[in-house]
Amino acid sequence: MSTPVQNALRDAIAARRDDLVKLTQDLIRIPSLNPPGEKYLDVCEYLAARMEPKGFKVELIRARGEAADSDKYPRWNFIARHEGTRPGECVHFNSHHDVVEVGHGWTTDPFGGEVKDGRIYGRGSCDMKGGLATSIIAAEAFVDTFPDYAGAVEVSSVADEESGGHAGAAFLANKGYFNPDRVQHVIIPEPLNKDRICLGHRGVWWAEIETKGRIAHGSMPFLGDCAVRHMGAVLDEMEATLFPLLASKRTEMPVVPEGARQSTLNINSMHSGEPAVDPDHHGLPTPLVPDRCKITIDRRFLIEEDLAEVKREVTAMLDSVAARRPGFDYEIRDLFQVIPTMTERNAPVVRTVASAIEEVLQTQPQYVVSPGTYDHKHVTQIGGLDNCIAYGPGILDLAHQPDEWIGIDDMMDSAEVMALTLAKLLPQPN
Repeated sequence: MSTPVQNALRDAIAARRDDLVKLTQDLIRIPSLNPPGEKYLDVCEYLAARMEPKGFKVELIRARGEAADSDKYPRWNFIARHEGTRPGECVHFNSHHDVVEVGHGWTTDPFGGEVKDGRIYGRGSCDMKGGLATSIIAAEAFVDTFPDYAGAVEVSSVADEESGGHAGAAFLANKGYFNPDRVQHVIIPEPLNKDRICLGHRGVWWAEIETKGRIAHGSMPFLGDCAVRHMGAVLDEMEATLFPLLASKRTEMPVVPEGARQSTLNINSMHSGEPAVDPDHHGLPTPLVPDRCKITIDRRFLIEEDLAEVKREVTAMLDSVAARRPGFDYEIRDLFQVIPTMTERNAPVVRTVASAIEEVLQTQPQYVVSPGTYDHKHVTQIGGLDNCIAYGPGILDLAHQPDEWIGIDDMMDSAEVMALTLAKLLPQPN
């Protein structure tokens, strides 16, 4: 049976349906592509113009000093804070405004925000401008319906989540914005489905492996040493020993989809030989034996694994190749690493969102862990705030796909869950 609080919030959100659609469309129509990092300020200024007149204190924060920040592509972040009438805890909704490249295969305008059959289409609709819009509607509906609440509500939109988040959530965390004395509950509206609570994510280690050879004329390859052939031996060894080893590692983390409940490794890229030629050059390449070959690996690991052991498995594989292969030489370089994280199920934000899902959707929530990382890592590992989850509308499988979309009804339901969560965590007068 619905409570008076739930009924009031449902009515407030229902009245904002058209506003939610327009807000999502407006955000999609700002092509904030990463790379290179376009239109970040446009998104932040749009949000500021919307939320400041509604009583939110707004900050636009540039990540000066971060490697990705430049005058041509400045890394701007947005935070809006609304204070209640009495002291209390702060609930923070953290989204990102960068979107990945469009790619091929679209049948709709990637930045059109087209509405069709109850869906809003466009790059970033699902991941995660729809979630950002949903959290804004939820926050505005709550503070308008219960203006005398205790505590504070924050909404942020940050840069560069798709490329690690160092100029976004990590930058804000280093500046103290996720300090547990300042913020007590964080909800990240990533598209994990409206009836799921995401407790965390697997770990990641990116590295570059380079095999070395000796350059020579292509007509006399016996005078050189082909680095590509050496890399071929590495790939063979991966297939023979490393991939079977990873497949045997399983986790108790509730990772989705099922295939990600094991350790995985992806070869992101490979390059060797001469640099790529200018598009206007139409001549043949020169005949050279390549003396360098590089691959980038993306190793996803489990909370039960130790990062040092993860790295040793790869170096042991390379050393095994070196022991059998004359002339084999390699280098391996760390690029990026993240430790797995998982919030406890009895954490306050988990229990509260679960209760709201049960009341709004009349179903028990599913608890999951993401196969890839998101900004949860920065909130917990830099900010020191363990009371953090991902919860938002959208279907994860649609992220980064052509014809990406988000369902309007799903956003409405999630907005009600978010608003009810605020009501449960930020008490109102009797």
